[in-house]
Amino acid sequence: MSRQFTLRGGGMRAEISEWAAALRVLRHGERDLVTPWPADGPIPHHSGTLLAPWPNRVGGARYTFGGRTHLLPVNEKDRGNALHGLVADAAWEAVEWLAVEDEHGFVRLAHTLAPSPGYPFPLALQVLYSLTADGLTTTLTVENTGEEAAPYGCAPHPWLLAGDRVEDYELLVPAERVLLTDDRLLPRSLEDVPGTPYDFRAPRTVGGTALDHAFTGLVPGADGLVRVRVRGPEGGVEMRWDAAALPWVQVCTGTGLGHRGLAVEPMTCPPDAFNSGTDLIVLQPGDRVETSWTISPL
Repeated sequence: MSRQFTLRGGGMRAEISEWAAALRVLRHGERDLVTPWPADGPIPHHSGTLLAPWPNRVGGARYTFGGRTHLLPVNEKDRGNALHGLVADAAWEAVEWLAVEDEHGFVRLAHTLAPSPGYPFPLALQVLYSLTADGLTTTLTVENTGEEAAPYGCAPHPWLLAGDRVEDYELLVPAERVLLTDDRLLPRSLEDVPGTPYDFRAPRTVGGTALDHAFTGLVPGADGLVRVRVRGPEGGVEMRWDAAALPWVQVCTGTGLGHRGLAVEPMTCPPDAFNSGTDLIVLQPGDRVETSWTISPL
């Protein structure tokens, strides 16, 4: 079993696993804010994992970058895509840990992504989980340690929990546009949300709306942060971040999966960005990029 690290602060408890550097538990009092899973696994539906060096999908597990075509492992067999990057099932190592009982704590984990045939670009990744009275803040940092440019994108994959039935959740997604997809969940068209079933700019009940969509045109609050909120019978949960760094968010009801919670995944780029180039980060040798997000109870 991978090592687990417990952080406490602000009436919350977080448990972080070295396996996938995953957020395994986040609890406020006796209430789970994310869908938990057993310490010895398995990790259900990427719950709490980090998605890098791409979030979501690479269509056909194939892309061209720098004049070369690369073939990635197909791990979404039914659709023939490469899903959720290369570190969501990897071993990470805790390199720093501080726990101040009932006040605050943090843990920092690291992973070196070695070159592979489909992604021949070495990266050094670190993630910092910090728990305070403001919530659990996660900061993911990547550095291109190679000698050539590398394509990059990232996202987290928590399932926010506000009760057993996602249909009963009240959802707020302050986004002006939604990405519609084909039957392989690859981009088809970017549409304005008014007049679609995907307009959650004002809080409303999810009901029968099946979501597995990327949103953009995110509208921040007065402090410059975007907030996605869910409320349900067990209370509410908020996830917030800077849209300048993470201009997309994937929202998934998990319809048909039999999994509790609502996935909220702030992303640097949309699905299949390795092929479209949309908001794709190109890391030059020595470049570092940092992204951050916070989960809090409501």
